Amino acid sequence: MTLSVRDAVLQRRSIKLFNGQQVDKKAVMKILDDAKWAPNHGNRQPWRIVVGAEEQMPKVHELLRDMAVPKWQELSEDALAIQMKKFTLAGAYAFVLVTEDVRQKERLEDYAAAACYLQNVQLLAWEKGIGTCWKTPGFLDNPKFREALNAKPHERVISMFQFGYYDNVPNVRTRKELSEFVTEFGQ
Repeated sequence: MTLSVRDAVLQRRSIKLFNGQQVDKKAVMKILDDAKWAPNHGNRQPWRIVVGAEEQMPKVHELLRDMAVPKWQELSEDALAIQMKKFTLAGAYAFVLVTEDVRQKERLEDYAAAACYLQNVQLLAWEKGIGTCWKTPGFLDNPKFREALNAKPHERVISMFQFGYYDNVPNVRTRKELSEFVTEFGQ
């Protein structure tokens, strides 16, 4: 399916309920590669992506279980499966790290560039019928999580990005009217 840019922007939704179908690693890599054309100051391309797909998924699930499900060892198999559903139904993962420049202006520019990159990822995935969800759980800064991603001291983990196929598109959520967030210069 080919969408116009406008259609992709207006139709894209964050998918929170995936159907469990795996996403081909090559498809994820192609999306991530195409998204690199996002605008970024000084062409710094301040992002680094750690991909978990296909054969890595059991290890990704194990890490997410350890980080997100307190006392998981005490849960029954069924209770643990319910807790893990929000992680195991996604078909692939991309963990996004951004260089943390010591200079405030550059640090903010780099975060903005990474956000542009991720918007490109979302739109490119949507065009291919792959849903995404940008998640920022509290454990992104956990030293054990950072270690699992081989995060460097100068990198910040900004996203646990889920890819997956879905059976239903979420309803449109209303947005503010233009007049609520735009004013004309001098007024």
